[in-house]
Amino acid sequence: MIANAEALLKPLTIKGLTIRNRVMSTSHAPGYGRDGKPQERYQLYHAEKAKGGIGLTMFGGSSSVAIDSPAAPWNQISVADDSVIPYFQQFAERVHAHGAKLMIQLTHMGRRTKWDTENWFPTLSASPRREPASRTIPREMDRNDIRRVVRAFAEAARRCKEGGLDGCEISAAHGHLVDQFWSPSVNQRSDEYGGSLENRMRFGREVLEAMREAAGDDYVIGIRMSGDEMIADGLSHEDCVEIAATYARDGLVDFLNIMGGQARDEMSHAVSLPNMSFPVAPFLFLPSAIKREVEVPVFHAQRVTDLATGARAVAEGHVDMIAMTRTHIADPHLVKKLMEGRDDDIRQCVGAGYCIDRIYVGGDALCLQNAATGREATMPHVVPRAAQARKVVVVGAGPAGLEAARVCAERGHKVVLFEKETAVGGQINIAAKATWREALSGIPRWLYAQVQKKGVDIRLGREASEADILAEAPEVVIIATGGLPQHGHAKGHEHIVTTADVLAGRVQPTGSVLLYDEIGGHNAASTAEVLAKAGCLVEMATHDLQIAQEVGTTNKPVHLRELYKLGVVMSPNMELIEVYPEGNRLIAALRNTMTEAEEERVVDRVVADYGTLPVNALFEALRGASVNDGETDLDALVAGLPQRWSGQKGFALYRVGDAWTGRNIHAALYDSLRLCKDL
Repeated sequence: MIANAEALLKPLTIKGLTIRNRVMSTSHAPGYGRDGKPQERYQLYHAEKAKGGIGLTMFGGSSSVAIDSPAAPWNQISVADDSVIPYFQQFAERVHAHGAKLMIQLTHMGRRTKWDTENWFPTLSASPRREPASRTIPREMDRNDIRRVVRAFAEAARRCKEGGLDGCEISAAHGHLVDQFWSPSVNQRSDEYGGSLENRMRFGREVLEAMREAAGDDYVIGIRMSGDEMIADGLSHEDCVEIAATYARDGLVDFLNIMGGQARDEMSHAVSLPNMSFPVAPFLFLPSAIKREVEVPVFHAQRVTDLATGARAVAEGHVDMIAMTRTHIADPHLVKKLMEGRDDDIRQCVGAGYCIDRIYVGGDALCLQNAATGREATMPHVVPRAAQARKVVVVGAGPAGLEAARVCAERGHKVVLFEKETAVGGQINIAAKATWREALSGIPRWLYAQVQKKGVDIRLGREASEADILAEAPEVVIIATGGLPQHGHAKGHEHIVTTADVLAGRVQPTGSVLLYDEIGGHNAASTAEVLAKAGCLVEMATHDLQIAQEVGTTNKPVHLRELYKLGVVMSPNMELIEVYPEGNRLIAALRNTMTEAEEERVVDRVVADYGTLPVNALFEALRGASVNDGETDLDALVAGLPQRWSGQKGFALYRVGDAWTGRNIHAALYDSLRLCKDL
């Protein structure tokens, strides 16, 4: 067991509420709300953490208390009327059945939302200062607005208590309405709600007092806030300490949930939701400083990716509870595994940010490496054994092949895994070579450890032939041979090398490089960073409206920051149409996608990312001998039913991941989980 595990497993009591351990998940927005309510999907997602041993799980980050703070964006929860109470009661019963406590985060978004959604009301704030993230200019709240919103918070607190929730917190972090009043970057008022810090704290004080009166002194109410907004015109660390200490001293809050930064623009989003480019627990010093000044418990979350770090934070007295929110998305059973002495079975968060990035484009939160998270109604976190053991051959040990082997082994099947390389990981091994993306290597590392534990017959450095596979007399063959990079469709594409060539070290460009990106993902941006750090003069061109267009909110700003720092020239709206040699250099012809004007570049190398095409020769060689002609029953796959070819003499043939078509790590894992869980 890890050092200081006893500190994590010790109960914590807050105002008569006893939480069974010091591990929690903070409120966040998974996009699972439906009609403004936390219905089955939302509840099952949190209940899985309760099954997994968590002490406290918080939901609804952030749940709206009033109708002019719309819940529709990010499919959130509305606590603006009593219709939500029965859902809270059902939710609480579901989580309590597994021994965990359940709380919610309440908010009014203020200016941090859109006016052209749901009720089409104006956004509002302390002052009419535009927020870059939401791009709205709010109207300044008058006294009627303030009184109305204060009442809305109070009524929401009452609904939480009547709904059987164990407590609630208000969001005064990430630039919501309460901290909009606090922060001098927003609040320019000249009345009793503006000016001095004491005046700027007045609105938050009135909100908490009203909530306390509505819910009663015995109800647990806390606040999530920043320990330092980390912007020049914002709240300093000293300001935040004073706010926290004052509210705690005056009995307004029963706990403080401290984070670093805020989220008013693209870069501050990336800082407040730190990805794998940041060190582990980068802002732990902020709650630690506040804890020295207050008597109430202090919580903290921000890139605490492993239990050892969390245990140290609690044992050394920096915090009273450690939140491992994204870590629970990767593995909701991590506390249970700790208690059972199975630390090495924990699937550790790698900080990819895929879960959050999906939310900001209107999607639902999904884990890059755990396809069951958020799909608890249909996908198992613990794979059940099959009624009949089968012989399964898997070809390829990238993420899709490793997951197929893992799930089949969990089912009790006898599994042989072929991999032509001497190491597992597939294309992840290439992606992990890029600057700050190395943590991706944790995904195949965990999968490989699991298939070894489950007794999979692993044959590395062995490129499987048709004869090799047939010699195993398999009942199921799963092709996970991945994809190979394309060289594209531009004239003269034979003069192009791929981003994979560069990252894998097969090509080491020097001099001037044109890097063309047709995919808009991480690969090209990462390669541009690698090339620039190696001393190349890099221009990155793309036919998209912006560089790294498909990369999400927590990752794109980091890429752009690095590209700017490295002097990479960025040229959006440009299509590569031709490459040809001239002397010992190359001419790259580009066409502007808006004006169709053509330009040329004289460079030493042209590097491109056109994605991959499946490696499918083995699949095609085997399909004629298979009982299903290599067909996957898509209807059965979606319905969660076994493939219809089970039990026939011979073998059924399937393909997963990039061997099916090029997508991403999550898609590869999901292919394998939903196919193999029913084999």
